[in-house]
Amino acid sequence: MATKSGTQTTRKGGPEGGPVFESSTSMRHALDWVFAVLVFAATMVGLVVLVVLLVDIARDGLPRLSWDFLTSFASVFPESSGIYPALLGSLWLLALTAIISVPLGIGAAIYLEEYAPDNWLTRLIEVNISNLAGVPSIIYGLLGLGIFVNLLGDITGGQSILSGALTLSLLILPVIIIATREALRTIPGAVREGGYALGATRWEVIKSHLLPMALPGALTGTILALSRAIGETAPLIVVGAATYITFAPDSPLTAYSALPIQIYSWVSQPQPGFQTAAAAGIVVLMAVLLLTNSIAIWLRNRYQRRA
Repeated sequence: MATKSGTQTTRKGGPEGGPVFESSTSMRHALDWVFAVLVFAATMVGLVVLVVLLVDIARDGLPRLSWDFLTSFASVFPESSGIYPALLGSLWLLALTAIISVPLGIGAAIYLEEYAPDNWLTRLIEVNISNLAGVPSIIYGLLGLGIFVNLLGDITGGQSILSGALTLSLLILPVIIIATREALRTIPGAVREGGYALGATRWEVIKSHLLPMALPGALTGTILALSRAIGETAPLIVVGAATYITFAPDSPLTAYSALPIQIYSWVSQPQPGFQTAAAAGIVVLMAVLLLTNSIAIWLRNRYQRRA
């Protein structure tokens, strides 16, 4: 028992007079260490598997890569088969999907977070957006087939690049909306209150302060969403992406193929030459993915420095 500054402080001990909290603190530190080791081990397992797969694909595909492979059309002969139409189709899909989904996703997130009233309808929409993020991609393909190909075929061109891009936009919209809303929620309320105190309108506060501060987080979600979209095969098959075309797509309303579709077609062929071509196609797909992600990461870091 000790007394300090007129206040009586009681120090309790264990059976041997030591503090009873030492053992619990040591246990917590031990559990923290065990958890850190387990997380590190899980991360390393994933990285090792990824590296092994990438090395195996690169070993098979890099010898097949050439300028002729990138600029040639698909063929029934594996030695002369190329990836040019599928590469252009994937670039068209990626660009249109980004143009459609990013403004819609960010706009929907701003409305739900900053404008929408807190009522049962808003809460129902929020629950459905969260649920839609986990819906299998084939369901979006069937939805795109029913709406964009059949119902709106006169506008979208039927089995066209635009139909595929609209379907992929539906697929990734929930991810972009959720990521943008979380980024907006991390902004302190004092930023909004300061803008209102200076006489700014709600839209001026959003445009000048909230949106620039939230863009890094929104772009992170966009990177993940577009990475998922560029590798999807099932929705594109359902909405009519071709496995073999003899022309390069030149507009959003033309028929098309895509890298995942072409790779899937080659993998299903029994000839060893097509397996090598599929490995080279995977390398090209990874290069396109890394290039687009690098651009998005550069934009995100740029906005982070401004914020």
